[in-house]
Amino acid sequence: MTNSLLPTGFRDRLPPEADASARLVRAILDTAASHGYERVQAPLAEYEASLTGSLGTSARDLLRFVDPVSGETMAVRSDITGQIGRIASTRMGHHPRPVRLSYGGPVVKLRATQLRPEREMMQVGAELIGLDSVAAAIEVVSVAIEGLKAAGVKDITLDLTMPDLLDVLKPKGDREELKAALDAKDAGAVPAALAPLIAAAGALPDALDRMRAFDSEGRLKDRLDAIEAIAAAVPADIRVTLDPTERHGFEYQTWFGFSLFSAQASGEIGRGGAYRIGKEPAIGFSAYIDPLIDAGLAQGERRRLFLPIGTMPQKAASLRADGWVTVAQLTEDDSAERQICTHVLREGRPEAV
Repeated sequence: MTNSLLPTGFRDRLPPEADASARLVRAILDTAASHGYERVQAPLAEYEASLTGSLGTSARDLLRFVDPVSGETMAVRSDITGQIGRIASTRMGHHPRPVRLSYGGPVVKLRATQLRPEREMMQVGAELIGLDSVAAAIEVVSVAIEGLKAAGVKDITLDLTMPDLLDVLKPKGDREELKAALDAKDAGAVPAALAPLIAAAGALPDALDRMRAFDSEGRLKDRLDAIEAIAAAVPADIRVTLDPTERHGFEYQTWFGFSLFSAQASGEIGRGGAYRIGKEPAIGFSAYIDPLIDAGLAQGERRRLFLPIGTMPQKAASLRADGWVTVAQLTEDDSAERQICTHVLREGRPEAV
């Protein structure tokens, strides 16, 4: 049994969860494809420098090893966004902008967190590269929401953020210390002039009103107008909030970011925003479907039809064309119950077991 144990944070997906995972990925990717996002596939592991180079991200969350062929340090990807940036700026650098790309695959974190005990996750998303505008942001947010809805997600909340807020305000004091204090929502550790930023968080439009009151000099006007325009384009059944100081996971985002939550699942189920690939602007989103699988989404109805020995292949093919999953009897002692079938073919017609 020792040989069957998995490392901490890794797990097998058995039926019907593995089927649900495939359905969720397919639903989101099909939605992205319908908006013109073409799928690319990136390798599970690359040289460490290429994984961190396109977005300038840290290597602290990468599972690293030495490539026995080249002798170079390689790493297993912890996020696919950077790989899409590398592909867009190199292999597809000649494509007209904006270029729309989608992806799906597993990622591996070096360490788990209390909120996310799993270290291997399935990530699926889309990136719009070469444009940084309100219209582009609205499109990406819309595709993310539409994709999650197509996957069966309901009761969605969109939480908007302003990741580089302090870089715009340029307050006095140590910038990194101020960011850490705002991340911790520690009003006592920030100057009194910045404390209203923490209190501004909440549902739109009240949060926007508080931010406009804070922005007496108008330095944030364009960004607040843009956030208001993004929120206005969101479907009416989506709850929209604003947390201007939230930066966890948005370290490389620029003027806006967003998180997606659902009452059906625990924790964050999606994240996105504006960022840069070198000097090129981009906007994208990633959905993390493991919380959705754990919540039982997309498992669907099991309709497995047991076909007794002697069933004609033409009949079996016709049943599959009608949407049945057929399971052929291969031995005399086999049965519908043993094969976990919901129906059995009797006298040419499916009957419930």
